[in-house]
Amino acid sequence: MPKISVAIITLNEARNIGRCLESVRDIADEVVVVDSFSTDDTEKICRKHRVRFIQHLFEGYIEQKNFALSQTTHNYVLSLDADEALSDELKAAVIQAKSNLHADGYTMNRLTNYIGKWIRHCGWYPDTKLRLFNRAKGKWGGVNPHDEFLFSGNATTVHLKGDLLHYSFFSIEDHHKQIEHFTDIAARAYFEKGKKASLVKLVFSPFVRFIRDYFLLLGFLDGKYGLIICYLSARSVSMKYRKLKNMNQHASLKKL
Repeated sequence: MPKISVAIITLNEARNIGRCLESVRDIADEVVVVDSFSTDDTEKICRKHRVRFIQHLFEGYIEQKNFALSQTTHNYVLSLDADEALSDELKAAVIQAKSNLHADGYTMNRLTNYIGKWIRHCGWYPDTKLRLFNRAKGKWGGVNPHDEFLFSGNATTVHLKGDLLHYSFFSIEDHHKQIEHFTDIAARAYFEKGKKASLVKLVFSPFVRFIRDYFLLLGFLDGKYGLIICYLSARSVSMKYRKLKNMNQHASLKKL
């Protein structure tokens, strides 16, 4: 039977990492955790699960995940975030696929838990992800912080049943903190690519995002948390472009 490596990147994930590691116990032939020098009990918990624990300076989500791939020893890699875990149905599907890993990659739906509620709309579900793949066929790419595994050529994929359970936020404050952090990274990535924040993007993009997520993607069916999520998603778009505009203005002033 082919072997599977599990690759996880962490930073202060003591609240989540144990659940993640437990969910892959019957699947993984190797677990590699690449940690960005956590100061909580992340390392202690990982050591109890007997993983390969490697500390590595964080240079970006894409860069860290590619480094984690380089540390695995098996061709097929299941890449997870520390706040994710496999549902029982998905676990069974991976075990079944493992008996005959014929595709280059395997996709799965991700279901997010938001302050105790599973969110099935707002553009958050099914949120299909490619997370099990032949590492020799590609690498992590995209634009930080939104990484994606990109195949280097033609590739075959199979969709697995079950959900990748994503325990995203334990409070609205957590959500605000992530938005602040992610918009910093996204604005910087856009700035380095030479992108501009036009008036259309500043004014209309947040509005369009809210209309899409709340009405077209049925966010209202998720109740009050659906409204909060759609509002904060629109706000994150606004923040990203405002930060990008500030970066471009600052760069222009430095040239004077």
